[in-house]
Amino acid sequence: MFQKILIANRGEIACRIARTCRRLGVAVAGVHSSADRDALHVRQIGESVEIGGAPASESYLRIDAVIAAARSVGAEAIHPGFGFLAENAAFARAVEAAGLVFIGPTPEVIERLGDKAAAKREAHAAGVPIIPGSESPSVDPAEIAAIVRRVGLPVMLKAAAGGGGKGMRGITTLEGLDQEIESAMREARNSFGDAGLIVEKLIRQGRHIEIQIAGDGRGRVIHLFERECTLQRRHQKVIEEAPAANLGAAMRDRMAADAVRLGERLNYRGVGTVEFIVGAADYHFLEVNPRLQVEHPVTEMVTGLDIVEIMLRVASGEGLPVQQGDVRLGGHAVEARICAEDAAAGFLPSTGKLSWVSFPPAGVRVETGVESGMEVTPYYDSMLAKLITHAPTRSEALDRLKLALEETAVFGVTTNLGFLRHLIDLPETRAASFHTRLIDEQIAGWSLGAALHDTQSLAIAACRWLQLQRQGDVRSPWTRWQGSGWQLSGGGDGLAPIPSLHVETGDGVSAAIRFGPLEAEGSILVSVNDAQVRVQLLTEAAETGRFLAVTDVRREIVRLHREGDMLYLHDRRGTHSLKVLPYLSYISISAQASGELKAPMMGLILKVNVVQGDRVEKGAVIAILESMKMEMRIVAECAGTVLSVDCRPGQTVERNAVVAVVTPD
Repeated sequence: MFQKILIANRGEIACRIARTCRRLGVAVAGVHSSADRDALHVRQIGESVEIGGAPASESYLRIDAVIAAARSVGAEAIHPGFGFLAENAAFARAVEAAGLVFIGPTPEVIERLGDKAAAKREAHAAGVPIIPGSESPSVDPAEIAAIVRRVGLPVMLKAAAGGGGKGMRGITTLEGLDQEIESAMREARNSFGDAGLIVEKLIRQGRHIEIQIAGDGRGRVIHLFERECTLQRRHQKVIEEAPAANLGAAMRDRMAADAVRLGERLNYRGVGTVEFIVGAADYHFLEVNPRLQVEHPVTEMVTGLDIVEIMLRVASGEGLPVQQGDVRLGGHAVEARICAEDAAAGFLPSTGKLSWVSFPPAGVRVETGVESGMEVTPYYDSMLAKLITHAPTRSEALDRLKLALEETAVFGVTTNLGFLRHLIDLPETRAASFHTRLIDEQIAGWSLGAALHDTQSLAIAACRWLQLQRQGDVRSPWTRWQGSGWQLSGGGDGLAPIPSLHVETGDGVSAAIRFGPLEAEGSILVSVNDAQVRVQLLTEAAETGRFLAVTDVRREIVRLHREGDMLYLHDRRGTHSLKVLPYLSYISISAQASGELKAPMMGLILKVNVVQGDRVEKGAVIAILESMKMEMRIVAECAGTVLSVDCRPGQTVERNAVVAVVTPD
């Protein structure tokens, strides 16, 4: 076994790899960008080398810098994790040329599998059924368009050099084809450094099933059964599970045998995933991911094996630590990916400070690279954490995951927690009758906005604001709680006649708050507009922001946290992000309405489609912004004339920066 390795990655996967290394007695070091100096993985690993600027191209994708870092810390091997350089054959070859061990497949195998078109040729040679389409990748838009027409609609455009949904486009009409090809190529180039695309026939309503394999590099390959990755949004996995439900034993056995046979043909070294698209009676090869997968924990939970340990033992020359006959399935595991994105706004990535992060204390496996106080930047993937539950049955595992999602609180950025909870409760999810297009087909009819606010939730938040306002007051607690700012009573209820606080929710709801006096048992009357609620707020665990909120109609555990003029409340409805202002401050602020178009988040301007004086219609694309490796279109909110253009291609803009002004008609 190695004495020391370098982890050439960041975030949750760097933390997860380090955990196995420590259990095995292997010392670890890491790398980080300038944006990640204070990241959780840097602190957890304990030794890390800064290798460049915030963009991945200036740091995590720099082969020379990563190898230099490994040498400087005395590492014998490099683990690439997933993403970044994990599937880069040039990196694997450079690692070996430097006298270090690459913890993954050989460079030759990565070359044969890393390109999707080449992988299809390997699968075909191994007798694995493949999808009709391109025989080789292309960087010529005209050639790609011609292939689309030859294969026939519907088709899928895929980045030949990568995965994770980047550079993928489902094409069902020839209208706008050139723009879709251009966008997919640009995304592929930015994500993987290679704009090449392949074209495949699109199989509708299929299931995405993948087989985990592991090989010793000398011809012996085993499988660790399958994972179900069908629940996807725009080709990106959202919820994964193991084993797959409602999958016939005969088909499972055939897919596993095909995956192993392909691995044997390649003398596969390390772990990899063979992915299939599965129909009612048949299946086709999709690709091979010659690396560790994001969703590997569900396989670990049902087999009891540590997949990172297998990688380390194979790479160190020990060979496979387990035989095929020793691999057994036990129970069911489900994983959900928590991401910083706004489901109600088309899953727009969300950046900013994580004011407060709280995960379930027990009964769930949490893989994360974030903690309270960290910044979510636009430079990397939006995934914050993974929650994994394991139970004897699938239904129990789903129930445990639902509860874990309800107990998770993330304040400061918008997350997909509400979307995930909705997804867990779908009848198709519960019955495992889903397909890869299910979310995209149904999502328009789902209510995915912010948590619904009611009088009780606003009153609880207001009560916490008052507590915090008066914490530093040295007067008696009775005097402190006369904290409305007004001494006159509005009537027999004791409420102040004039509001003390103005509360605004993210969905435009606002409320004027008045307070009454503190009662002997510790409750206080709170007026929310015209409604009245008696609230008692008892501290359960101050360090985790847990309180017992007692109101007229309910008692429940809530989490509360204040950051500046924002107050966050997490209850059974979800997360409420409330802007709180003293009432006098609120009424002194005037709102402004204009035709300003603002950047939804920090990012790079890729393209500007208008100039000053242009006439535009509502919905016209004014500019294209890239953030977190995703493209976003900034569109005109009304028809009018472009008064000014305040950005240019190649410019980095901050969140809410004005990029253009349109004078409405």
